[in-house]
Amino acid sequence: MALSKVNYNSLNVTAAASKALKWNSTPNGFETGDVGGSLVLLATETASSSATITFDSNIDSTYKEYIFKFFNIHPQTDNKDFGVNFRDGSTAYDATKTTTYFHSVHDEADTSTSLAYITGHDEAQTTDPALLSEGISSDADHGSSGYVHLFDPSSTTFVKHFICRSNGTRHGNQTSDVFVAGYCNVTAAIDGVQFKMSSGNIDDGVIKMYGVS
Repeated sequence: MALSKVNYNSLNVTAAASKALKWNSTPNGFETGDVGGSLVLLATETASSSATITFDSNIDSTYKEYIFKFFNIHPQTDNKDFGVNFRDGSTAYDATKTTTYFHSVHDEADTSTSLAYITGHDEAQTTDPALLSEGISSDADHGSSGYVHLFDPSSTTFVKHFICRSNGTRHGNQTSDVFVAGYCNVTAAIDGVQFKMSSGNIDDGVIKMYGVS
C-alpha cells in the first residue's frame, strides 16, 4: 500500500486563540480544536497581614483538576511554616489527610546541604495543614512560591489526591525545593481550600486558583 502524501498547499487552517491543529479521519485529515490542559483563572487573593488565604467558592464539578499557584509568600514573623488545608462540606478546614514530604536544601555558606525524604514532616490521617514550605524567613528578600494541584475534588466516590511543590529561601539563609504528595482520606466533595502559616499572619504574597480545562 502506498503512503499518501499530505498536500500542505491545500490546508486551510484559520488561527484562533486557544486552538490547536489536530488530526481527524476526514480526507483533509486536519482540523482545529481546543487545546487540552489549559488553565482558566478563577480567583486571585492577595495577602496583607492575613491570618489565612481562603478559596471557598468555584471548587466544584466544573473542572476535574484545580491548581493553586502561590507567589512570594512571606511570613510576618521569622521561621514559620506554610501549609494548606481542605474543607469537605463542613464549615471547618480540617479534612483528614496523609502526605509524604521530600526536600532539597542548600545554604549560602555551603555548610548545610540535604536531599532527603523527611519522615518527620509526613502526615498520617491528621487534620493538620499539609506542610508546603518549612521555616520561611521574614527577611525582606526571602519567601516561598509554588503550587498545589488538586485532583477531582467534587467526587463523592474516591479520596482526593493532591501534589505540591514549593521553592524559595528560608530561615538560616537556605534555599529549598520541596515536593509533597498526599490525599484527603474522605469521599465527601472538597469545596474549599485554605492556606496559613504555622503561627502568625501571612505578611505578603499572592495565590491564584485555576481550573484545568
